[in-house]
Amino acid sequence: SSRTARSEEDRDSLWDAWGSWSECSRTCGGGASYSLRRCLSSKTCEGRNIRYRTCSNVDCPPEAGDFRAQQCSAHNDVKYQGQFYEWLPISNDPDNPCSLKCQARGVALVVELAPKVLDGTRCYTESLDMCISGLCQIVGCDRQLGSAVKEDNCGVCNGDGSTCRLVRGQYKSQLSAKKLDDTVVAIPYGSRQVRLVLKGPDHLYLETKTLQGVKSENSLSSTGSFLVDNCSIDFQKFPDKEILRIPGPLTADFTIKIRSAGAADSSVQFIFYQPIIHRWRETDFFPCSASCGGGYQLTSAECFDLRSNRIVADQYCHYYPENIKPKPKLQECNLDPCPASDGYKQIMPYDLYHPLPRWESTPWTACSSSCGGGIQSRSVSCVEEDIQGHISPVEEWKCMYTPKMPVVQPCNIFDCPKWLAQEWSPCTVTCGQGLRYRVVLCIDHRGMHTGGCSPKTKPHIKEECIVPNPCYKPKEKLPVEAKLPWYKQAQELEEGAVVSEEPSFIPEAWSTCSVTCGVGSQVRLVKCQVLLSFSQSVADLPIDECEGPKPVSQRTCYSGPCSGEPTEYNPEETELLYGSLQEFDELYDWEYEGFTECSESCGGGVQEAVVTCLNKQTRETADEMLCVTSRRPPQLLKACSLDPCPPR
Repeated sequence: SSRTARSEEDRDSLWDAWGSWSECSRTCGGGASYSLRRCLSSKTCEGRNIRYRTCSNVDCPPEAGDFRAQQCSAHNDVKYQGQFYEWLPISNDPDNPCSLKCQARGVALVVELAPKVLDGTRCYTESLDMCISGLCQIVGCDRQLGSAVKEDNCGVCNGDGSTCRLVRGQYKSQLSAKKLDDTVVAIPYGSRQVRLVLKGPDHLYLETKTLQGVKSENSLSSTGSFLVDNCSIDFQKFPDKEILRIPGPLTADFTIKIRSAGAADSSVQFIFYQPIIHRWRETDFFPCSASCGGGYQLTSAECFDLRSNRIVADQYCHYYPENIKPKPKLQECNLDPCPASDGYKQIMPYDLYHPLPRWESTPWTACSSSCGGGIQSRSVSCVEEDIQGHISPVEEWKCMYTPKMPVVQPCNIFDCPKWLAQEWSPCTVTCGQGLRYRVVLCIDHRGMHTGGCSPKTKPHIKEECIVPNPCYKPKEKLPVEAKLPWYKQAQELEEGAVVSEEPSFIPEAWSTCSVTCGVGSQVRLVKCQVLLSFSQSVADLPIDECEGPKPVSQRTCYSGPCSGEPTEYNPEETELLYGSLQEFDELYDWEYEGFTECSESCGGGVQEAVVTCLNKQTRETADEMLCVTSRRPPQLLKACSLDPCPPR
């Protein structure tokens, strides 16, 4: 390392000292200045004899114009191939951005009027990189040569993006013959990287309002780049869409509007970075709480409007989640003893004889609404406690070293119960006029069947229906294979019911026919059940929780003719068999027998009464298929385990 240091010293010793810096190549907008040094050796010196730095890094006034355009226009009074032309700049040449290429106005003639642009000319229109001695040099947002520092999305050099917020959204037009115009989005002063894309036949246009209140409108009638309130705008118009780009920052409040141009609807997608114009600013220390003997003082934070340079209400700063209010600083003050002091305060520790003030609050009021979102409030005050324990109110700033407790909060923000109507059942007849039914439930915000819905708004559960089939059939002799007419009417043609998240009747499978030949009976259970979506389990409900017609739980069955019996329909035999079934039913009946275990161990559950089928004569439990399902008593529930559950 010593040899390396010596060689560098020897290398630099061959050069004379650097000379003074030259005048800046530009008076504004960022130029270049150079400094020279002379080689003192007869040999070749290592390194360069010229160095550069940026200068005049202040924005040019709008009327100054483009620096490259000035260099082109300087050739307007010089003949080119025997003719005068008005020259316009060619920017963003990817091959050689530092040559002066210009185009003659109104003619497709592009000429390189100089091999190098003047030092300080921007390489590209959207970059700070500048041309120096014909080469494009990197310039950071700090305006230093060779710097890689860049602006964040908010336009802050080397920033962290905390001074603005990304806003994106979509607008769908709802224009009509009565409403030909509508506002898409309002983009405030200072916003950057604005991009809007309209898809559809409608048309975008602009309204602006400067901070001084001057309003203007731009119709965006054609494709091109132009200035609106000194703000560069690029607009592209296609047959089925429009694209609007504004690099920013906006020099006024822009309102993007849409004007109807066709029957079809349009949509607009937009994205931009909106500056956070309200920022917290720390205050100086407040006056000391005591004039002597030791007191305290603290700072606070106030919400500052960067546009108007004035203090505004705190809620403006609270609007931005990115804004974090600085914590107040606390310090002791006026520690000198008071005149004629007995020294007591000097001996006692500060926080014992003078506790810090604190916030105290009253209990929350009742919620203003039982559902659907309400508010409740309380009062919060700053109090101070003396050495005797007496509490007295003091100025609020004394408690500002800790955040003030909220005085208003939302409550009962869940949705109110509402009616939920299910699909209509099939018509009760297969021809002519009948009825159809549907289940209408009162559902709370958890999707549970509850009460609290207004009876006045309940949808109707029954309505008339007409089946277009005619109500007559040609008279014909029943074929041998035909079922008995009364059995055919009682036979249900139904699909398997599936348990859903709404209470519904779920019939189980029919039992086998009670006889192997002739006319018998079949029974089945029909339950009112609901699917609990959270646990994906099925729960039984009382029968009256299910609305609409209940599927039958008993039907007769025909197992074919017994040996030697005729196959023709015999009404008397039918009545005799049906009557014996009724007598058989009267021998068995349902009764309650105790309760099931509680469904929950805490927090409130239910117990269900156990229903069994009994033989009336022997009082013994019988198969449930022997009891008439339609006479089964309703489900009986009672509350249990009402103690609250322990914390999770």
